[in-house]
Amino acid sequence: MGRTVTEGHGPVRYGPPLPDDGLPLPPELTEVLAGAAGRAAADPAGGAPALLDAARGYWDRRGLPTESGRVAAAPGAPPLLLALTAALGGDVLVPRPCAAWWAPYARLIGRPVFHVPTPAESGGVPDPYALLETVRRVRAEGGDPRLLVLSVADDPTGTVAPPELLHETVEAAAGEGLHLAADETWRDTLHGPHATMLLSPAEMLPEHVTVVTDLAGALLPPGWPAAVARFPAGAAGDALHARVLDVLTALGARVASPVTAAAAYALAEPAPVTARRAAAVRLHARVAAAVHAAVTGAGALSRPPRAGRHLYADLSPLRGALAGRGVGDAQELEDFLTGRLGLPAPGGHRFGDDLATPRVRLSTGPLLGASDEQRAACLTAPDPLELPHLQRALNDLKTVFDDLRDAQRWEPHR
Repeated sequence: MGRTVTEGHGPVRYGPPLPDDGLPLPPELTEVLAGAAGRAAADPAGGAPALLDAARGYWDRRGLPTESGRVAAAPGAPPLLLALTAALGGDVLVPRPCAAWWAPYARLIGRPVFHVPTPAESGGVPDPYALLETVRRVRAEGGDPRLLVLSVADDPTGTVAPPELLHETVEAAAGEGLHLAADETWRDTLHGPHATMLLSPAEMLPEHVTVVTDLAGALLPPGWPAAVARFPAGAAGDALHARVLDVLTALGARVASPVTAAAAYALAEPAPVTARRAAAVRLHARVAAAVHAAVTGAGALSRPPRAGRHLYADLSPLRGALAGRGVGDAQELEDFLTGRLGLPAPGGHRFGDDLATPRVRLSTGPLLGASDEQRAACLTAPDPLELPHLQRALNDLKTVFDDLRDAQRWEPHR
């Protein structure tokens, strides 16, 4: 949906969704969903038993043993985070930048949100010293910080935080009495799973961490909203789980019965699901590397993407060329690149970054083709980058950034 002139810059209802994988639906998933289409009864708030059992198995296989009664499900991660925020009370801390949907749900229920800078090597996890300073400042100003939201495998940056940084940040947060919400939506999309170490905060300090996973990251299409949360063990975790269920019940946040069937099937990770996920991750890793090369080759700054189907670029080195095209901030950059590329290119202000800094998230899904046939070919081709339609899409993107580079070279001589 487009934004009109009178609606201003960056209203929440036009904020960027999770990056889609741009691929046809797996037939096994559609068969499961279709087979459950006749279910008329509503699932309970917090999730049906089959879905919760599947979620426990999913976490058990990842070294996070999960007890019965400490799992909840909702139609997407946003209701879960809203419920968690409401249950905990107090102020919320998030990294800068962060997923576009984190802050609006806290503000919706009147919770102040404070952004904490991330270190140079990765996004998603705040710098531990900046976190401590922010907590001190907020408390000195009369605030009550209680929740830190973070992501080891990050949207928007596509990076993976190193374990040593994560450990320092988690220890700092726990030392200040903060609860942590770990958004692990992208943990199963590592581009180099054997070369990149991903640890969950729940492995480090399990009594302080609630894990939230939106299945749109690696298991379900975004149009079938489903997400699961894993709560800490112990009396405090039981109480938090109960309060979250109260909020989900009040919201009527129930997963649709056919989607429950598909989600339970996907979380069980049968061979068709894991094979498809691995193929999709390989494809997006190849395309993301090509986009990163095009962006950095033109002089923009971008951390190498390590997970997901997106990357985050800073076009500050190209400010002169952008100014010559009427681009002075992140919203104008979003409008410019969206128009030139014909693809979504949300500006950094959508993710909590400074509006004045020309940053943008670029996603790989929209590059994969305009038809199901083209997208399916990307999955099966020995080298998807040699497919004509994908070559054209990448060349078009490279041309836009190369034009900015060439204009920037001439800028000092004007």
